[in-house]
Amino acid sequence: MELGSILHFLQDKTILITGATGFLAKVLLEKILRVQPNVKKLYLLLRAADAKSATHRLHSEIIAKDLFRILKEKVGVNFNSFISKKLTLVPGDISREDLGIEDTILREEIYDRTDVIINLAATTNFDERYDISLGLNTFGVKYVINFAKKCAKLEVLVHVSTAYVCGEGGEEGLILEKPYHLGDSLNGVSGLDINAEDKVVREKLTELRQLGATEKEIKEVMKDLGISRAKLYGWPNTYVFTKAMGEMLVEQLKGNLSVVIIRPTIVTSTLKEPFPGWAEGVRTIDSLAVAYGKGKLTCFLGDLKAIIDAIPADMVVNAILVAMVAHANRPSDDVIYNIGSSVRKPLRYSNLQDYGLRYFTAKPWINKDGRPVKVGKVTVLNNMDSFRRYMFIRYLVVLKGLELANTAFCQYFQGTYLNLNRKIQIVMRLVDLYKPYLFFRAAFDDMNTEKLRMAAREGGVERDLFYFDPEVIDWDDYFLNIHLPGVVKYIFK
Repeated sequence: MELGSILHFLQDKTILITGATGFLAKVLLEKILRVQPNVKKLYLLLRAADAKSATHRLHSEIIAKDLFRILKEKVGVNFNSFISKKLTLVPGDISREDLGIEDTILREEIYDRTDVIINLAATTNFDERYDISLGLNTFGVKYVINFAKKCAKLEVLVHVSTAYVCGEGGEEGLILEKPYHLGDSLNGVSGLDINAEDKVVREKLTELRQLGATEKEIKEVMKDLGISRAKLYGWPNTYVFTKAMGEMLVEQLKGNLSVVIIRPTIVTSTLKEPFPGWAEGVRTIDSLAVAYGKGKLTCFLGDLKAIIDAIPADMVVNAILVAMVAHANRPSDDVIYNIGSSVRKPLRYSNLQDYGLRYFTAKPWINKDGRPVKVGKVTVLNNMDSFRRYMFIRYLVVLKGLELANTAFCQYFQGTYLNLNRKIQIVMRLVDLYKPYLFFRAAFDDMNTEKLRMAAREGGVERDLFYFDPEVIDWDDYFLNIHLPGVVKYIFK
């Protein structure tokens, strides 16, 4: 593998980015514009009805973000004209043929001029409606590949997946950077057929509509269908199941395309660029930290020794860009990159517990009354049996008492009973969704990624700009001085 200058590669290149309003896509977009202002054109595929709504999304959901502050300072008064020159908005929909691009002139222009496609479009909800998740995460990949084959001068397609297509990771060991093929399952159950899954969805939707189901009822049935289909073949949730099927379609359909699959682990706030601690949205580990800081996390279900594989967003973006250059015009390559930290800089839930205690003790959360919230150690429930006992003693006994009182007092406590029951059901559903990751014991092998780092060190890559080695991360400094302050800032902005 030979690597040259990333900046030189980006110069005069035309790149199509799908899922442009997503967290990683924004970090990627800002990086390219900041380090290589001589990039020729960036086509941004946005889910939008027309150019006007696409423009609104660009300004409200992308350019307005604090993430672009450094770029705005660098470009100065010419920022708006710079953005107008470099970016072309593409209203479309990845879950449709031709990516839903209705403007035929624009579509032909993209076919003729695009050098690189970076597919970041996805829904990351664990229990998304199955029809939506299948359309975006699975069939969206098919439409991207079909589109890529029509791009006359395309050099490489980068497909961003997730490391957690591996499933539950409950056993210790390494999860390899190996591809999925059509029909593969995690539990040995045969018969997984992607077109058949689409048929299951369409038949269920037809049945529900014939029965006169409400949109709310359809939504719940579709969410449950996704989880049940995922578990049938060994995946823990709809998100990773549909992403795995998306990878299967990459393997089946890529033909002579140069394709790279990037599998990031849990993507966290930026380590260094464009500045430390930029975050958007409250992710899984962040929601735990925030609940703890607010004094609302009284117990924790999980193995404190379990691995939590986190990787800062700027490192993921750098890996995407280096892999893009490494595999341009190399259709024979069949490579997958796990981008994570669990092999080279492992992080465990016990570390997160310690960081949360230290951070919120030094900088306590201020509640609505203006008083600091005092935090302490939480009760750790390290298996499902202890969790069920905890829930039974703490909530289910109370719920049963309310049920009896409600009957005795002519439904007087009905509102209280229903509210508590709803909260318990939500907790149990969340536990079921996140349980595999709270007891995750495997690590993600990154041998391919290490070879990429070695090639970058030996080649002409600007390593100060395109760093992605987790060994340089000081987790104590990162969580206490960068990530947790960034998450708190995002919540209070």
